Amino acid sequence: MTENTAPASPVDPTTTDAWRALEQHDAELYGSLREWFESDPERTRKHSHSAGDLFVDLSKNLVTDETVGLLLRLAEETGVLQRRDAMVRGEHINTTEDRAVLHTALRRPAGASPALEVDGQNIDEDVHSTLDRIAEFARAVRSGEWTGVTGKRIETVVNIGIGGSDLGPVMVYEALRPLADAGISARFISNIDPTDVAQTTEDLDPETTLVIVASKTFTTLETITNARLVRTWLLDGLAAKGVGEDRRDDAVAKHFAAVSTALDKVEEFGIDPKNAFGFWDWVGGRYSVDSAIGTSLAIALGPEVFAELLAGFHTMDEHFLTAAPEENVPLLMGMLNIWNVNFLEAETHAVLPYSQLLHRFPAYLQQLTMESNGKSVRWDGTAVTCETGEIFWGEPGTNGQHAFYQLIHQGTRIIPADFIAFAEPNHPLKDGETDVHELFLANFFAQTKALAFGRTAEEVEAGGTEGALVPARMFSGDRPTTSIMAPKLTPSTLGQLIALYEHITFVQGAVWGINSFDQWGVELGKQLAKDLAPAVSGDQAAMEAEDQSTRALIEFYRGSRR
Repeated sequence: MTENTAPASPVDPTTTDAWRALEQHDAELYGSLREWFESDPERTRKHSHSAGDLFVDLSKNLVTDETVGLLLRLAEETGVLQRRDAMVRGEHINTTEDRAVLHTALRRPAGASPALEVDGQNIDEDVHSTLDRIAEFARAVRSGEWTGVTGKRIETVVNIGIGGSDLGPVMVYEALRPLADAGISARFISNIDPTDVAQTTEDLDPETTLVIVASKTFTTLETITNARLVRTWLLDGLAAKGVGEDRRDDAVAKHFAAVSTALDKVEEFGIDPKNAFGFWDWVGGRYSVDSAIGTSLAIALGPEVFAELLAGFHTMDEHFLTAAPEENVPLLMGMLNIWNVNFLEAETHAVLPYSQLLHRFPAYLQQLTMESNGKSVRWDGTAVTCETGEIFWGEPGTNGQHAFYQLIHQGTRIIPADFIAFAEPNHPLKDGETDVHELFLANFFAQTKALAFGRTAEEVEAGGTEGALVPARMFSGDRPTTSIMAPKLTPSTLGQLIALYEHITFVQGAVWGINSFDQWGVELGKQLAKDLAPAVSGDQAAMEAEDQSTRALIEFYRGSRR
């Protein structure tokens, strides 16, 4: 790892020699993936890389050796690796909030040398002290040492959060649910729509439910509102089972824990501060699943599984910090995204996991990427000079093949796509003599082949199609894809995948000169919602202060509400 200082002001990427060279290269680039593969038998080898347990094939992207060389030159001229090093050292690269960005410190192993000290704090000691407390709490719940107020074992842990306090734990739990072996399941509440609370709790037994309220400040509107609703549900349910009013405080203390640093507010809610687990202002919400935000995971899946997840994160961190640029997978994938967005004019990016267990992974990446890089201002307050951000979306294969793949294959837009698959199935099943996982992976291999190489008119006609049907059955090919494979979906490989995309997101933000670690864009709507509450409740003076469209919508609501 270099010790160069990151530039104080962002480098305008469009003024660099590399950017100008890429523009010229883009204008002169010719050929197709078919031609490039036919002319270079080494193409796959040169554009395939390993990072931890992941095998990543970049060869079906619309790049040549020269393209990759110029992209790495652009990364160098914009100071990407210097900014990376500044991040892991704890420099305050989150400029708008004057904070360090240290999610990589959450997964440093105990006893790592040298110790990480930032702003006068021993970060390693802080992190592992919290991890030890979480593991101790999780073991107590899992073993039955911790019980509810009536003495029954906990069977369900309900996580209440929103944004990163929800999307990360939900995604990881769904991905690793086969490992939940203690008779404890997890559920998640995030939406302030009361339907979310009602449906999540409707079949739960309050005697066997533990609730974790995840809010750093303990003031997040949606989270605290939902926490109060669930507290009412729990107390009413316990009262129906004979738990009297005199045991109300004990009931809350035995059925609620918190992930928060606002211990006064936690205690005011009724939660014992000893059962509150904090994290730090240098952890952004969308980067926090490996912090105390993962407490529900440690309980449902076990602290050993959570530790393996963290080790997977660290494996990818080490790769990003130490691999040479030409072999550095997060760097290469981040720069490919720059190529696709800024030179090929792609606007969206599909993530297509061929694993039903990863069905929430695209939603998780939506927040990670779009909240991080959906910015039009650089970290010094000046306007960006090029397009930034991508619209991330996706669904698991093979479901997506019967929904939106048509657009990716034959539409008029370029949609880069990441395909993710695992060699070993989590549930090896056969249909007669057919290995269903092999049938599944045949689809995975076929899709990237079809997108890359397409089908010519001659190939369509050779199959017996004639006349006007020929164009409809042609595929242009040259649709860029990246294939990511691992031996099996495990806690470690999942951690590696998450960290991979964290670092890809970082690389893009560094090139664009934006702060990928604030999210001021979500603040205005939240503030306006608070301001609008009186008008929605019928305050006429507040109504008259609103614009005509908002007034009309509120009037329709009030007139329609029975």
